[in-house]
Amino acid sequence: MTGDVRITVTRTLSKDQQARRERLLEAARELAHEGGYPAVTMHDVADRAGVARATVYRYFATKDHLLTEVAATWAHRVTDDIDALAIGDTPAERLTALLERIVEVAASELTLTSAIIQAVTSDDSSVDDARTVLFLFVRDRLSVAIGDPVPDLDDVEIVLGHILLAALVSLTALRRPTEEVTRMVRMSGRFVLAGALAVGPAPAGT
Repeated sequence: MTGDVRITVTRTLSKDQQARRERLLEAARELAHEGGYPAVTMHDVADRAGVARATVYRYFATKDHLLTEVAATWAHRVTDDIDALAIGDTPAERLTALLERIVEVAASELTLTSAIIQAVTSDDSSVDDARTVLFLFVRDRLSVAIGDPVPDLDDVEIVLGHILLAALVSLTALRRPTEEVTRMVRMSGRFVLAGALAVGPAPAGT
């Protein structure tokens, strides 16, 4: 998997269409950053991006779909320089450095983080494809941070992804202190990797 931005629009976009789509994403990000989830409406996104209101629906089926795509651009931005973020001599050190960095950025942009987490965890079916792409990207970033071979890496990535999501929900919906959430991801990352390395690969067919 590469670090290229992947989107859920099935047609090929022209240069102008891609630029228009990026303006919509940026407008939604700005509104979410300013006022959280309630501040993002398709009408206001269109007005801020300078496009017709119907244009938004050509790219994004619903508000939650739009904000989930905003979450994807946020994830790319936060983890863009993975080599600089995942610092350490061991897989656990590199992984926890990345997890702590994500929590730090999320806490510094709490209103935006709350909006995108609310969208990503929505039961809106239009979010499904974008959410899957986002989770696969996050798994890829976690795998890159770990670096060294780890038994049952797919399962480890999935568990770590759920831990990260729980951390972001704790920050936003539960309003837990940043220091507490940072400790949680640090300890959880260490425990998951230590457990995987201690147990070794699962027997074939299990």
